[in-house]
Amino acid sequence: MSVVSPMSPVLDQLADLAQWDAQVSSDPVLLASSLVGRLSQVPDRRRRRGLRHSLLVVLVLSACATLVVGGDSVAAIWQWAARASQEVLETIGARRDPWRGLFLVPSERTFRRVLGGLDAEALDLATCGYAMDVVRGAAPVPVIPRTPGPVEREERRAAQRAVDHPLPAGLLPAAAVDGKAARGARTATGPVFLVGAIAHVSGVILGQRQVPGKKGEGAQVGPLLAPLDAAGMVFTLDALHTTKKTARLITEDLHAHYLLILKGNQPLARAAAHALLTGTDAQFEETTAVDDDQGHGRRERRTIRTAPADATLFPGARQVFRLRRDVGEPNGPWTGKEIVLGITSLPPDLAGPEHLNCYQRHHWSVENRLHWVRDVTFHEDNSQARTGTTPRALASFRNLAINTFRLAGRANIAHARRDLLDHDDAFAALGI
Repeated sequence: MSVVSPMSPVLDQLADLAQWDAQVSSDPVLLASSLVGRLSQVPDRRRRRGLRHSLLVVLVLSACATLVVGGDSVAAIWQWAARASQEVLETIGARRDPWRGLFLVPSERTFRRVLGGLDAEALDLATCGYAMDVVRGAAPVPVIPRTPGPVEREERRAAQRAVDHPLPAGLLPAAAVDGKAARGARTATGPVFLVGAIAHVSGVILGQRQVPGKKGEGAQVGPLLAPLDAAGMVFTLDALHTTKKTARLITEDLHAHYLLILKGNQPLARAAAHALLTGTDAQFEETTAVDDDQGHGRRERRTIRTAPADATLFPGARQVFRLRRDVGEPNGPWTGKEIVLGITSLPPDLAGPEHLNCYQRHHWSVENRLHWVRDVTFHEDNSQARTGTTPRALASFRNLAINTFRLAGRANIAHARRDLLDHDDAFAALGI
């Protein structure tokens, strides 16, 4: 009668892990994937005892599943991953069943347990770091197959808009910072609120942090922007962030520039800006810019005037501006008006009124190209994930998917997701 040592299963698992470590260091496919390299740096918080599936396998399968239509929940992610080919599972280092000789996909419970106990900060750094690798040319540009036929409508619109409304020369790299609540998600500490930074022109998401609530955004601006190569960039923020602490952080610590809105939380600065900008149109003729636009059943005119300022008004301040927005029907009279005051650390030789108008307009890319896409295309507000770090992890994978499609040159994210019907195409899009 043969006796099986109780240590054998443990030794087999340790051998599997050692084999996986050796594969990561030698497999040319994995070495060629910047995303896999980034995800491999996310620390595994699980105990080594009884560990059957590598953390990297769960992260890679989750990242690829989120690219595809329907991959908006943990159950959907597992369901898609369960149909991955044996070749791909072998490539990413999935556990092999010694009895059947098949590579195994982690169970749905494993996906839930792993995503609920992640180092969420490290995951955000990995996913956004991959996008920066592509931008810098350190990783290949993602390739998304296209359905044969005419160019998709949103791409035609984007191309036409680039012709009709070209960007002014001399724009600096800029990013918008704003927060968003995942309305359906809850954790032990309350609602999930995430603050992110998104590049104005490319729409690439640069970073993300979780905060206790809307009022906690200000404290996370520093940690959010610190990992970026922020020197010389322009950051646009809403009135919630118009504080002297934020202004000093951006100009002194990050050596960057800010564009902030002045409202009731800074009454003295707002009153001073209003006084500097009061006068007739003729007095501000040389520092005024007008931008007319039409679309979505309405027309809009944005008129901005600027005036010089200094640090006595606000830390690092160089200019104040007044932006007036008039809206109306395409062929009718103006029906609405809004006036906002703002302040910026950009000097006039770096940013004239046309530049400031462009920066402020692009600030709303955080709403149109991030929050709206996650809510409508990825159904984030419908998600009721409530365990540990699961809500933030899913948001990180959605950010990664958005970045992948944007870097591939796709304007319509929903349309691009439908092009990834083949499992191999989804893996190939991320270099796997």
